[in-house]
Amino acid sequence: MNKSELIDSIAKEADISKAAATRALDGAVKAVKTALKKGGEVTLVGFGTFYVGKRAARSGRNPRTGATIKIKAARVPKFRAGKALKDAVN
Repeated sequence: MNKSELIDSIAKEADISKAAATRALDGAVKAVKTALKKGGEVTLVGFGTFYVGKRAARSGRNPRTGATIKIKAARVPKFRAGKALKDAVN
């Protein structure tokens, strides 16, 4: 499912226009990004939790040349599925 299909689904389920569904989805995504940028987490009970993980610095290889390169440490967004979502999938 891509973004436009998700918007169609939201509009149908909530009985709102596609424009309103687009604004709602964009607002939700922006709120999650803002919370993660501040180092917080977003928990949607029954769905899951978005949080920021840390990836340590490490060395890697350039696939073209085989040369060793240094990869810096980074903060990365992560998602942990909730019980209801896990149960729905299985």
